[in-house]
Amino acid sequence: MFQRGPAEASPDLEDILQHGASLRKRRLLRNLRPMLPEILVAALLQCCVYTAFILNASRSDWNNLAIVCAVLFSLPFIIGFALLGFRRQRNTFSIAIFVTFVCFNVAVAVLSGLRVPVSYSALLTAYLIATIAMIIANLRLHRSLEDHVALLDFPKARKVAARLAGHVAVITDKAADIGAYDRLLIDTGTHHNPEWSAFMTKAYMVGVDVTPWFSFLELREGRVDIDAFDVSHLAYTPSQIYYSKAKRALDLFAVIITAPITIPLGMALWCYIRALDGGPAIFVQVRRGYGGRPFNMLKFRTMYHGTQGGATQANDDRIIKGCRFLRRLRLDELPQLINIWRGEMSLVGPRPVAEYVAQASEAEEAKYIHRTMVLPGITGWAQVNSGYAGNTSEEINKLSYDLYYIKHLSFDLDMLIMISTISTILFGRGAR
Repeated sequence: MFQRGPAEASPDLEDILQHGASLRKRRLLRNLRPMLPEILVAALLQCCVYTAFILNASRSDWNNLAIVCAVLFSLPFIIGFALLGFRRQRNTFSIAIFVTFVCFNVAVAVLSGLRVPVSYSALLTAYLIATIAMIIANLRLHRSLEDHVALLDFPKARKVAARLAGHVAVITDKAADIGAYDRLLIDTGTHHNPEWSAFMTKAYMVGVDVTPWFSFLELREGRVDIDAFDVSHLAYTPSQIYYSKAKRALDLFAVIITAPITIPLGMALWCYIRALDGGPAIFVQVRRGYGGRPFNMLKFRTMYHGTQGGATQANDDRIIKGCRFLRRLRLDELPQLINIWRGEMSLVGPRPVAEYVAQASEAEEAKYIHRTMVLPGITGWAQVNSGYAGNTSEEINKLSYDLYYIKHLSFDLDMLIMISTISTILFGRGAR
């Protein structure tokens, strides 16, 4: 302990720093930097859209327009700073939507309290712009946080760093400054001991997140280690439980709301297939469903009559003329909306496989049965990350993604899968 002389001035924290205290790094601006492009675009675009609405209405109250535009310009910055407070939350979609909604309502309430005339239709358009921009900004924020990561040294540290694509510094010195990092990766077997306790305490005190390396690797790769996976290790949050219960209602809502488009489109495809090859336009295949129970999955028939079954190959000549395009856009899956209506499938979930595929996969990996713990889906995490499986080995590889989905099931993950599915369809990955 240090002492001051009688003539010395009031306490100075710099003296405490010289005796071993740590100085927190200013991460606020550094973390905000990746979000700035979306924030600036949202700020400018909102002002332009609102001004366009006002000019279209032939209004000339420029003072009120300036006040509203000033509020709209500042809102994305306020939302961005608010999102930094939730940076440890992985629900990037729902957090961004919630924070944007709250901030916009507060802004509208303030404008109303000041008796500033506003265009609510213009504000609604600005709100939609801000919501999309802040979702993207929040995604960029979380990706940037993964770039400032350090790994405490242990026997396999170099191999782990290599799996993380070399973006992780390996710390060997217990006196090293870790203030430049947002996350510190540890090996629980090596670092949970008295030798590293002081270093770990320092990490907590300076605001650095401490995470087991295997948990971070799982999140980075989006897949689980099948050998280490066990159902007893699953620990769901209340929000995941609530979402799993609401998922069925959301599926039904999606089927109903898209019916004005999907029904006429489905009828047109049915007529097209019947006209080119006759016979039934829909074929039924028995697939593994929830709990391993079989169900009849529906698809538009895209192959000529009399062709043999089996896995589809690239440039397969069994496909009906024009139906290759339908398969690329996944339009042959439209009848599965009926399966969703029946409660046999969901929009998002592990893709159901044929019985012979399930049996062959279970013979090689007994944990393959675990993918039936949730409803199968039209699209899924494995579909957008691993694509089409042509053999048992590739099917087992997809299992690691399906188990990751079951472990991390959430609204945000489903939204990410839906967006990734649209990207997959546009670029044609995985379609045969």
